[in-house]
Amino acid sequence: MGNYYVACTLGLEEVLAYELRELGARNVDIRRGACAFSSEPDVAYKACLWLRSGIRVQEELVRGPARDREELYDLTSTVDWSLFIDATGTLAIDGSVRDSWANDTRFPVLVAKDAICDQFRHFDGIRPNVERDRPDLPIKLVLHNDEAILYRELGGEPLHKRGYHEVQHKSPLNESLAAGLIQLSEWDPKSPLVDPMCGSSTFLIEAAWLAMDRAPGLGRAFAFERWKDTDQNAWQSVFDEAEARATAGQDHCPRLAGNDNHEGAIAISKIAIKSAGLRGKIELNFGDTRDYVPPFKPAMVVTNPPYGERLQPDDPSLVDSWQSLGNFLHQQCNGAQAHVLCGAPELTRYLGLRTSRKFPVRNGPIECRWLRYELH
Repeated sequence: MGNYYVACTLGLEEVLAYELRELGARNVDIRRGACAFSSEPDVAYKACLWLRSGIRVQEELVRGPARDREELYDLTSTVDWSLFIDATGTLAIDGSVRDSWANDTRFPVLVAKDAICDQFRHFDGIRPNVERDRPDLPIKLVLHNDEAILYRELGGEPLHKRGYHEVQHKSPLNESLAAGLIQLSEWDPKSPLVDPMCGSSTFLIEAAWLAMDRAPGLGRAFAFERWKDTDQNAWQSVFDEAEARATAGQDHCPRLAGNDNHEGAIAISKIAIKSAGLRGKIELNFGDTRDYVPPFKPAMVVTNPPYGERLQPDDPSLVDSWQSLGNFLHQQCNGAQAHVLCGAPELTRYLGLRTSRKFPVRNGPIECRWLRYELH
């Protein structure tokens, strides 16, 4: 049994907790922007492979008092780091400091790194190198008040990096956020879904993978695969099961369609859809949202229209964009349910609709609402 910590976007904690319980995690504890849980290693492997709303999976290695440099060095030295990598491996340490004796993360991170490298040098005569881009052992140091916690990060790169977005739209929607919002909408994966302002089609791709029972981590590698103490047989079993489920779900994709008024966004979408193995499963259209007629009657609409932060808040086209979206929802979506991500409440009046529910959520630094509309 290990103790784990999974970060997520603020507002998706309940979704993440549900996903973890479905994977077999025990003692799931919901926190602000995260969930903690305990489990055997195979559940942690599943979490890396299957979590749609999670961003990072971290295993706690040690925690204890760290009121100064010496205590932090000694605490770090209590871990046998040779259990995880060889002296010829690589590592990287990311730090978080709050209400501590350290003014910033640089010095405590350096102390922890010295403790690890000194341990290897003492027993092996050589020390691991620091590698920022793809370290064998990514470590997280959290220093809060007089206590330090050291985690090792199972994924390496954040879990939202699925691998299908080689190029991003100028206002990208994080893949984990998109997947979490779809789950928050309680969409029936058998019903048709439309995104009338699809950008790089992140909503549509995540919806397709959810409906097809495809693990979002199948197309990428994880740091834990390179660790000495990883149960490779358990990991292979988890991976094989995910591949079998993906194969079985190939024909379970409902009708999905997207539209955008930027040719560049449609071009990026086509590349991403192909990379995600979804060629022929998502119907795209280039044109104004106001004039968009989807190729089928949608049961669900999900979209992330522009709301000012990265797209020039004073741009008058923002009002036109929201009016166009409102026109589409009124004219083409009778009987459907719509969910709209909004970071500027004053723009919602241009939809001409009343919300039935609002979910607070963060999109990067922007405080947003995931707005639900019943389109009767």
